[in-house]
Amino acid sequence: MEFQDMVQAIQTLNAEDAYRPRLTLDQWRIIAPYLTRHDIRAGDLLIKQGDSDRTMYFLGQGSLQVFVTGGPPGSNRIAILRAGSVVGEPGLFSDVARMANVEAMTPCAVWALRGPRLEELAQRSPALALELLRAAGGVMATRMRTNLVRQIPFT
Repeated sequence: MEFQDMVQAIQTLNAEDAYRPRLTLDQWRIIAPYLTRHDIRAGDLLIKQGDSDRTMYFLGQGSLQVFVTGGPPGSNRIAILRAGSVVGEPGLFSDVARMANVEAMTPCAVWALRGPRLEELAQRSPALALELLRAAGGVMATRMRTNLVRQIPFT
């Protein structure tokens, strides 16, 4: 999977919580060196509930399921994410513990944006870093509204 395939997946994802930064392909190419690619096997955890880190992931290929442990029966699965989705975006804003687990349902290619790398990008290209954060905030707001409507508690 090439980087531009991930960008195309982001740009074409048709989902209510789609990540929609206003970036050109050339701007994405400036951002690319700040991301690290990871291949994940089906069944592997990408994010573990309760862990703390400052990383957001762009799902370039595959599908992920988001679920919580310890909730009432039947309320564990929160979402299934397709290529083009982002996950872990609250980690860019705070060092709080992860609220859910994220597991690969299929083999996946993800691109990680870690907090320190975002800070480097912000020093060199503040407008690009701001746009990444603006779009991540939009995803968080949409997901929060959806979970409130579904009455999924936040912990």
